[in-house]
Amino acid sequence: MSTTISTLVLGASENAERYSFLAIVALRKKEHPVWAVGKKAGQVLDVPIHTTLSTTLTIDTITLYLNPAHQEAYYESIVALRPRRIIFNPGTENPVLATLANQLGIVTQEACTLVLLQTGQYHLH
Repeated sequence: MSTTISTLVLGASENAERYSFLAIVALRKKEHPVWAVGKKAGQVLDVPIHTTLSTTLTIDTITLYLNPAHQEAYYESIVALRPRRIIFNPGTENPVLATLANQLGIVTQEACTLVLLQTGQYHLH
């Protein structure tokens, strides 16, 4: 059974100084359903942080907060999820993952999720 979530925050943290934390808060403020995956279990607002990535989710957007070296462990799951879009936040740019995603018809975007939300450019399908 599949669960429909609009945004997956990959690299989530309970640390209020981290951009992944701020992104979860901003996404929830705009009432976007969020699924969060991080190194440590926890919670940000009403969003639990999971330590594993389920491939039974239906995801529109994955927003990355992991450096490229840590992304590799998630390639298979990301491909299995087939999101519409992957946002590479500053510091997460990864040409290997971007090429893999583009070959599968997944849109990639080098952008800041927080800026997209603040400027009304964060669109879901």
